[in-house]
Amino acid sequence: MRTLVAGLVGLLCSALSANAQDTGLFKILKLEGHQVRWQAPHNGEPRVVTYRIVTEQEEFAGARNCRKITRFDGLMADSNVTPAALRSELAAAFAMWEAAASISFREAPEGTQADISIGAQVEAEGWAFADVFYDTASPLPIKPISKALVCLNPLRRWKVGFDGDLSRYDLRYTFVHEIGHAIGLDHPAGGGDQIMGYRYEERFRALQAGDIRGAIALYGKPRQATLNEPQSSPAGTQAQPSSARRFAKRWGTRGFTARSP
Repeated sequence: MRTLVAGLVGLLCSALSANAQDTGLFKILKLEGHQVRWQAPHNGEPRVVTYRIVTEQEEFAGARNCRKITRFDGLMADSNVTPAALRSELAAAFAMWEAAASISFREAPEGTQADISIGAQVEAEGWAFADVFYDTASPLPIKPISKALVCLNPLRRWKVGFDGDLSRYDLRYTFVHEIGHAIGLDHPAGGGDQIMGYRYEERFRALQAGDIRGAIALYGKPRQATLNEPQSSPAGTQAQPSSARRFAKRWGTRGFTARSP
């Protein structure tokens, strides 16, 4: 996890956001020296990123974490989570980022490629991860993301909601964190106090100030609504790019621990 070049950050965000990054509230993902983000359309509208929960085992050449992902059936059965609940938590996680910045998400139509594929790990490791592919040949100073993966460990136990038991991770919190990586955010230098922090927490369920500022730095403010930065509170068919034009880098929640000190 490398320090960003301040001059490049200045192209993306306001002085307020840059100051927020400097103080550790957020950090833009950097892969092999390149910042990355989903490319915005030229008409000024928010970028629409599609996603799909996989329905059969899929393998992604070049991925470092989610090399093989499959259906969530086993994970849901072992954690007593219904398909409706898992889909609801995933939709809520996407909605949080959509409310924070000028980026939109929708489920990919049947028979089309999805920008973000989501599923359970076939080779179980850690808790959850995200892989990000980007166009290495792009002349743009901020390389366009071409594909992202989110995968959860089916051998871990998952839950919906906070109950103080940090041996089971909340699905929404985890999905929000991994989607944050999938749109170009890293773990902030400050560690905790943000959903993008590297530790699993049960102190807040909403995006925190740094999470929001990081999303705005990448995609701009949401056009239709203004999202107030929350304070910490108690719990309550596009073709795959060729191998020469893409790169996958490990980034995920493997660094999560039980709680911040």
